[in-house]
Amino acid sequence: MAAADAVMTLAGAAGQGDVLLLLMSGGASAMMAFPAKGISLADKRRASEVLLQNGAEVRALNCVRKHLSAIKGGQLAIAWAGAVLTLAVSDVVGDEPSAIGSGPTVADVTTFADALDVLDRHGGGGQYPATVVERLRDGARGALPETPKPGDPRLARSAAHVIGSAQTAINAARTAATSLGYAVHVVGEPVVGDARTAGATLVKAISRTIRPRAGSSSDTQQEEPSAARTLTFPGTPLCVLASGETTVRVVGNGLGGRNQECALGMLRHLSALGDRALGASIGTDGIDGPTDAAGALVDTTTLSRALAAGLAAPERYLDNNDSYRFFGPLGDLIHTGPTRTNVGDLQVILIG
Repeated sequence: MAAADAVMTLAGAAGQGDVLLLLMSGGASAMMAFPAKGISLADKRRASEVLLQNGAEVRALNCVRKHLSAIKGGQLAIAWAGAVLTLAVSDVVGDEPSAIGSGPTVADVTTFADALDVLDRHGGGGQYPATVVERLRDGARGALPETPKPGDPRLARSAAHVIGSAQTAINAARTAATSLGYAVHVVGEPVVGDARTAGATLVKAISRTIRPRAGSSSDTQQEEPSAARTLTFPGTPLCVLASGETTVRVVGNGLGGRNQECALGMLRHLSALGDRALGASIGTDGIDGPTDAAGALVDTTTLSRALAAGLAAPERYLDNNDSYRFFGPLGDLIHTGPTRTNVGDLQVILIG
């Protein structure tokens, strides 16, 4: 809140000849909070908490945030008298500037009515602070001004560019895998939705569309899988890369994160890829949920090792959102430490 106050104070003192250079990355929604009149920080915190617990993805979360804020959704740009240039590192699927940090300097296509709909779809208004519901209802009936929309002349002097994204991580991973002798395939569709389901869906899709081809090496494959054809790869090991951002519906009281749940969701399906397969899901910020891990890995020995270690069935840990305590005893958590940047999540599947 102090940071947001400083930014808005600066904006209020700016003249038409002043240029605002905004360097923004994922996390800006939380790191620059300026609650709208009548909304406390506790109100916003509680609203965000309920949305996350009910599995809201980032666009839904940011839709509500924008309409509870006096800085998000283009409101910083219209408070600045001069030109605005935003350079952003994206942590959201699709790299839409309005979704990065809740878009403080770009147009907002969502409305108060959309924000009310988000609450209805994620627990219902009764779970949220009364002040939050009241503000959104007032805005939906036209009693409050909307966030700036596309075409708003006040935004004509504001420009935004994405200078880093999940594709940056994919390109680096592809270069590393190729240097290690892997053929590489990049999945075109983002990995999204419920984490445990998304991990399973990714592995099953790969098992249906990619088959080994006998013979020597060939060019690296990078096509997007298609249900209409089977992709082949050479006899050398294959690295499949994917990226995205999943969600977790918190129903248990365990310890974990979306990448750990995504990896655990892969486990039962790895055998379809052969007897030498490994899957991993990693948060590029090095922090997965409220844990010290970036993610986790599974392979075709994980189930037997878990049984030998006296662990319960993987589903028990998923049902309690306790994936950290499944992977910890096996030594299969991935620890990178905080990377100080975030371009979403990376999934890696190694075959052969």
